[in-house]
Amino acid sequence: MASLILVRHGESEWNQANLFTGWVDVDLSDKGILEAELAGELIKREENLDLSVVYTSLLKRAIKTAQIVLEKADLAYLPVFRHWRLNERHYGALQGLDKKAVAEEYGQEQLKAWRRGYLTPPPPLEITSPMHPRNDPRYKDVFPAALPSSECLADVVKRMLPYFEDQIAPSLLAGKDVLVVAHGNSLRALVKTLEGISDNDIADLDIPTGVPRLYRFDESLGIKEARYLGDQDEIERRAEAVKKQAG
Repeated sequence: MASLILVRHGESEWNQANLFTGWVDVDLSDKGILEAELAGELIKREENLDLSVVYTSLLKRAIKTAQIVLEKADLAYLPVFRHWRLNERHYGALQGLDKKAVAEEYGQEQLKAWRRGYLTPPPPLEITSPMHPRNDPRYKDVFPAALPSSECLADVVKRMLPYFEDQIAPSLLAGKDVLVVAHGNSLRALVKTLEGISDNDIADLDIPTGVPRLYRFDESLGIKEARYLGDQDEIERRAEAVKKQAG
């Protein structure tokens, strides 16, 4: 059986400050570094796991998490592939805003629709904004119309899924164990696809930072096992903290 490990990056500086982050390239917090180290130690202790390849986004909070995980797991030699299609959901004009302040201004229902609604994107970011990916050199080789000004989760599924199907799934089908280090919403999009979660039910899925989730598959990539690694009470506490970020 091939195995897949999913890790949401460790807590970032903007996670800590309770700000909408999206494609803004913020660093890990001190806590996030510790979370990444623990994730690497948990992966190292997992039996019947032989990681061969790593995939991550183009954002440094995911890149650094992957580097720390591999270092702690004694796997720093593994090949790492980075792609923008694994980036976090683009939060449009909300990027950089405090989540509680947005809730106070627009109401909890609107905030919930923007954060968790499957088909509700936040207000778009102006193309002229310095934060728009069209103005970021790391995306200079991407077709400009493919770069988002704002995304709902359905948009993330649409842009993430081809990369999974064309790059990650072939590694799994070849029998390789794979590590993917990405973001809360790009991983929610992937988990939705893998587990067949409905458009409505995905709103209730909260992925904690820095906690490895293990999948084991049959030869057709049917799921044989799915679980988080580590202390289950602590994992539930972290997931609940994600849920409460908007107060």
